[in-house]
Amino acid sequence: MFDAKGRTIHYLRLSVTDLCNLRCRYCMPDGVEKLEREDILAYEEFLRLAALFAQCGVDTVRVTGGEPLVRKGVDHLVARLKAIPGIRRVTMTTNGVLLAQQLPALLAAGLDSVNISLDTLSPEVFARITARDAFADVMAGIRAALESGLPVKLNCVPQVGVNEGELEALAALAETKFLQVRFIEMMPIGYGAAMPCISGPDLLARFRKRWPELAPLSRQETAGIGDGPAVYYTAPGWQGSVGFIAAVHGKFCASCNRVRLTSQGFLRPCLASEAGCDLKTLLRSGASDEELLSAIRTTIWEKPQEHHFELKQDVPATRGMYRIGG
Repeated sequence: MFDAKGRTIHYLRLSVTDLCNLRCRYCMPDGVEKLEREDILAYEEFLRLAALFAQCGVDTVRVTGGEPLVRKGVDHLVARLKAIPGIRRVTMTTNGVLLAQQLPALLAAGLDSVNISLDTLSPEVFARITARDAFADVMAGIRAALESGLPVKLNCVPQVGVNEGELEALAALAETKFLQVRFIEMMPIGYGAAMPCISGPDLLARFRKRWPELAPLSRQETAGIGDGPAVYYTAPGWQGSVGFIAAVHGKFCASCNRVRLTSQGFLRPCLASEAGCDLKTLLRSGASDEELLSAIRTTIWEKPQEHHFELKQDVPATRGMYRIGG
């Protein structure tokens, strides 16, 4: 389906929970209010909506959270999403803590790839960022995913005064491993709004001092990695690549191909906008498939042209990333 700006929208980020077993300071620190369970969509409701999104041209679904693996039975959800006609790929973003334990079931369900959050290679810094002692579990999840052959991407948020001294070490994982290490600019959303941003362009320039031969992947190579906004680079002899998602300093809104469904059933056509549609209320008030399809199509059609992070307007913490699926 196209929106009013002519962009093809085929990618749905599906947040299945607002809960998480980590407390990352830029996303969901301790003390955050949790939603009531009845506010969260049931799997049957997610599946009904996913089937309608598929009728609108969505062929890729990314299961997110919060942390999706804390919700029981998420592997069954993956399997049922895969069975929906028109859905080509089902992927997941996870913090990796429970991944090694649940990976066999996810592979059996047909999961196509996984993105794992990893902001540091230091157990001490990990505990500082997440307020939890789970570094070993995350590394076990990464190892298990790589050993299984599942395509893996690592997501790192550079943070001033926290992990900025080890970003080269994180990037170097791509030298010897078949994965992509992506560096995501801190976005001015929720708790991250108060934190400084290390820009993607500055980080690329810094990496090129260590790896002068870093060069962008071809369009064909990038297409083989996925449908996201990252710009990827590699160097001769590398097994993988590094990617940069520069939402603040490299606005990619003109090519945005996605919408987000929150765990509360609110359809957000743009991460940085309050605009959208409350599909949960429609679902639970007895709306027909035709009425739901009309709401979905209208919301996609009215997708905002672009974000305005550059205006540096305050964004309330109630729009934290854990509530809107990242």
